[in-house]
Amino acid sequence: MMRLSCFCQHLSMDAAFKSPRFHPTASFSHSQVSFPFFSFQTQYLTVNKQPTILRCSNSSTISSTTNGNNNNMAGLPVKKKRKRYRKQYPGENEGITEEMRFVAMRLRNIKGKKVSSDSVSDSETDTENTPSDQENEDDSETVKSGENGGDGEAETWSPTMEGFLKYLVDSKFVFNTIERIVDESDDVAYAYFRKTGLERSAGLSKDLEWFSQRDLVVPEPSNPGVSYVNYLEELAEKSAPLFLSHFYNIYFSHIAGGQVIARKVSDQLLEGTELEFYKWEGDVQESLKDVRKNLNMLGEHWSRDDRNKCLKEAAKSFKFLGQIVRLIIL
Repeated sequence: MMRLSCFCQHLSMDAAFKSPRFHPTASFSHSQVSFPFFSFQTQYLTVNKQPTILRCSNSSTISSTTNGNNNNMAGLPVKKKRKRYRKQYPGENEGITEEMRFVAMRLRNIKGKKVSSDSVSDSETDTENTPSDQENEDDSETVKSGENGGDGEAETWSPTMEGFLKYLVDSKFVFNTIERIVDESDDVAYAYFRKTGLERSAGLSKDLEWFSQRDLVVPEPSNPGVSYVNYLEELAEKSAPLFLSHFYNIYFSHIAGGQVIARKVSDQLLEGTELEFYKWEGDVQESLKDVRKNLNMLGEHWSRDDRNKCLKEAAKSFKFLGQIVRLIIL
């Protein structure tokens, strides 16, 4: 008996240290803890809540959904922001040469009144790239002199032989320079303007030789011609678009206004003799058209800022040429 009692006592102690079995009944309440030979009540905390499932979501989807809900709640239609387009410059659709023609029109005096600047420029033009009022006044004199228009106040001129020779010498200096730059430059842009049929330096050389044979003193280039040549050489190294603006306007001005000068000088000073300076082989208008086409083609690849600068250089060209033309009446 003694041996059996000890065995039972040992068994009960062994079972007492085994894992208990819990019987939850409610949240934060009494629960029954049972062991093989005895049991007791204990209080424990249970958390009765549904398991939380976490998952990743697209933040953009949430944001768009939220915004969409807000918009729907607002009940207001969504207005798209209007795209603003830059106002085009006069002649811009046709090319840079047409834009320069409008600059020439702006500088002309019609019945003593200037053409409104609104016709050739807009509020978006950078003031840095727009000719100043003083330049406009000077350039207007160029057009009045007949070099750029042909129908200004040229009839009021009284040319002198001394002044006309200065004009021819300075003109030859300028044409020699632009033709030499175009022929010798490595810039591919200048290659389009070689052998155009508009070249004038050869004809001017013949004319000056003709005058020297008549015991007339052919002078050296004067300040207007020298100043313009220096400016052209500097510009050619700095920017092809800006130099080509002068290149085109020099020929354009001579063709458009040179005929008026030729008639006046021929009638009053040369007894009807026609100079080589005013003769061309072939159709000069077709040659000018080809030059205009090539310049417009290149201009399509220039930025708006470069084109604006070309318009400013066109005005400068008329100013320089006006100073040379006025030598005729000195």
